[in-house]
Amino acid sequence: MSTREILILPDPVLRKAADPVATVDDRVRALARDMLDTMYAAPGIGLAAPQIGVLERIVVCDVEQSENNEPGAPLVLINPEVVRASEETSVYEEGCLSIPDYTEEVERPASVTVSYLDAQGERQEVEAEGLLATCLQHEIDHLNGVLFIDHLSRLKRDRVTKRFQKLAKQAS
Repeated sequence: MSTREILILPDPVLRKAADPVATVDDRVRALARDMLDTMYAAPGIGLAAPQIGVLERIVVCDVEQSENNEPGAPLVLINPEVVRASEETSVYEEGCLSIPDYTEEVERPASVTVSYLDAQGERQEVEAEGLLATCLQHEIDHLNGVLFIDHLSRLKRDRVTKRFQKLAKQAS
């Protein structure tokens, strides 16, 4: 198990859709463990495979971790998809490991049901509300090349995108 480098906006991989995982095997399980290690080290509550440059439909999250980032209730979701979303919405202040030091309020469905394969390849469903619902929607967006800033006004999105493009130019 090891940590991986997290891609930062404007890396073009973040805007690409991920491919479904064909077989849940030891390679996929090892990748999920690396993703959890990376997420806890960052620290964050969720991570999608495209954020570490892997264009596969894998998400990890743990919204119950302790203050010192000790695992609480880690979830590994392979090929996740939202199969039901509530009409009721909620607003959470979201951030992203790929857009560091930037947060903004985002409105999303308040509850969702997500279907996925677990680390053993078994079909599962999770009904989520609150922070877990927001986290799952945020991470599944990553699998489709969508970032949380895409849910903001065009002005806010353009402003943050330009800021990160400028930072990327300065770093190179």
